Parts: sequence; structure tokens; C-alpha cells
Amino acid sequence: MRAPSALRLRLAEIFLSVQGESSRVGLPTVFVRLTGCPLRCSWCDTAYAFHGGTTVTLGEIIERVAEYDVRHVCVTGGEPLAQAGCQPLLTALCDAGHSVSLETSGALDISEVDPRVIRIVDLKAPGSGEVDKNLWSNVDHLRPEDELKIVLADEADYAWARQRLDDHGLAKRCSVLLSPVQGRLDPAALAEWILRDRLPVRFQLQLHKVLWGNAPGR
Repeated sequence: MRAPSALRLRLAEIFLSVQGESSRVGLPTVFVRLTGCPLRCSWCDTAYAFHGGTTVTLGEIIERVAEYDVRHVCVTGGEPLAQAGCQPLLTALCDAGHSVSLETSGALDISEVDPRVIRIVDLKAPGSGEVDKNLWSNVDHLRPEDELKIVLADEADYAWARQRLDDHGLAKRCSVLLSPVQGRLDPAALAEWILRDRLPVRFQLQLHKVLWGNAPGR
């Protein structure tokens, strides 16, 4: 049987940046971006990770992450859970002493993710074009330390998100983060809607884009 460190994954990139989203925003973080995604969201800003990349071993990823000498690691994509090796990778990163978060689309089951990992689940609003891909059973697996992110393209998306908050009691399960699609929804308008409706959510902008624009690897 192949040792876990020899498992092979398709890797788009590894880089050091500040965390641009979630409650960990601003923290120095190593990003491990895996290749591949079964979704095609209309506003996706990482389409370069759909294909290509480099095949590496799990052990090589752990070694490269260790070279940055920072505590926080975020495994992202694409959709990282689309690769079978993602689960062992998450466990190995935790075993190595890292504080690990997972950014996942919400279309794939999160129930088997190592419990030490913070799951940041991205619910897809209608403006994404992929609302039908949401796996609603994931809501039952959310813990207080996990987070739900909803990216909104317009006021219709906002109304959809507000209704889902009510229907599923999402804010009682974990933190809910609402983000505007860059260039499509005025951030100030979203902030005003949240204040108007007294929504129990966190408004967020993508800090890395404020700092560096849309440059890959930042």
C-alpha cells in the first residue's frame, strides 16, 4: 500500500500571502491551490486552476509549505475536495502543526474532512450560475468554528441569501460572510442592505484584491 506521503496530487500553485477573506483575514498564510473544479461560476477569478498544474506528492507539498515557516495554511482551488488526495493532505498539514482552513465550493461533501480543519463553505447564489450545485446536507455538518461564504452579484442574490439565512438558520450554525462580486455589485450598496435588514452576517471585501488587484499568486 502506498504511504500517504507518496500520494500524488495535481497542484496549481503554492504561495505566501495575507489571508484576504474569512475571519482569518490579514493573517500571513500559505495557500495550497489544487487543480480542478467541477463548477463554472460566472464570476470565478481562479479559472486558471481548472486545468494544468503539476503532479506532486503529498510529502513534497508538506515540505514546500514548511519552507515558508508560517502557522496558517489554506487549502483551496478550484475545488480541492474534487481530488481524492485532498483529505489526506489536510490531515498531514494538521499533523505537521499547522492551523489549516479549507475553502470549498459547497458542492461536495464536507463530512469526512479532518475535524481539526476549519471549513469555509462557499454557497452559490443564483448569479453564480451554479446554485443547483449546492449540497444542502453540508449545512448539517457545520460547526461554530466553520464559516459560510456567499458571493453576491446583485440585489437578487442578496435577497436569495437573506431567505436562505431564514430557511436554514445559517447564522445560528456558524459565521456567515457576504461578499460583493468585484465590478458587478457596489460594496457600499451591499453594506447598506446588511445594515438596513440588520442581518447577523459579516460584510467582507477581498483584502488581497484591495492590495494587489487580480494578480495570480497573491
